[in-house]
Amino acid sequence: MDAPQQHEITPWERVQRARHPNRPRTLDYVRAMTDDFVEMHGDRRFGDDLALVAGVASFNGQTVVVIGHQKGQDTRENVRRNFGMPHPEGYRKALRMFEHAEQFGFPVLCFIDTPGANPNKDSEERGQANAIAENILKMAGLKTPIVACVIGEGGSGGALAIGVADRLLMMENAIYSVASPEASASILWRDSAKAPDAAKAMRITARDLVELGIADDIVPEPAEGAHTDNVATIANVRQYLQKHLDELRKLDTDTLLAQRYNKYRTIGRYQEKTQSIFQHEHTEPYHNGNTNN
Repeated sequence: MDAPQQHEITPWERVQRARHPNRPRTLDYVRAMTDDFVEMHGDRRFGDDLALVAGVASFNGQTVVVIGHQKGQDTRENVRRNFGMPHPEGYRKALRMFEHAEQFGFPVLCFIDTPGANPNKDSEERGQANAIAENILKMAGLKTPIVACVIGEGGSGGALAIGVADRLLMMENAIYSVASPEASASILWRDSAKAPDAAKAMRITARDLVELGIADDIVPEPAEGAHTDNVATIANVRQYLQKHLDELRKLDTDTLLAQRYNKYRTIGRYQEKTQSIFQHEHTEPYHNGNTNN
């Protein structure tokens, strides 16, 4: 008897798995994978943001800085942590830790899991866009290795603010996108019910993003998703983080920064497979007739 064919998971099903309330959160990974974790609080400007956690820990015997979005495991905790949507002070806390890592030469591990940055009026008044931009600028030139892993949702600038890494890993059922499928469906078709179609069209899954050159590696999950076996999931993430950290630690600072720069400069390139209408085989390339060009 032939073995039953395995169901191909659709992009929308992966979205649902990425959002599953029982998936491991950042603190689950940190507590299981590291020793002597010391959490830092506050941005030294406004206050502390529970939607983003950061601190120093020992990872396989090496001191690292850990930064990640933190969702709750239930409604009460989700409200307390603002459903993993950081305010500006959360990103400025992360910025403070990036600077700390650079000063002492500690590698940075980032765990991405957010629907997006907090969009309310108070956050905008406190400089949400500026906080995200400052983090992107800082990460682009940070003189220490950065490995980021999307462990659930990677939503818009809220994810990018801690995602400009030398290596971007994605859990098998994680997603990474400029907007949620529901928001994209509302914009494109004015119907959020078409979110499954948007999820497919947007190419937001781990496999899609590796093919597009945005993500660097896929961390496997248990067959039914990360939420079904936290121990195996965390062990896989630990293995992949260590693998990429080991590779990055072999690079000198100039090479590290050059490779990071090239990684993000080349995102979005593509090559047309069809022949240009202005150029035909065995002919000179089309030009506008201006011989001074």
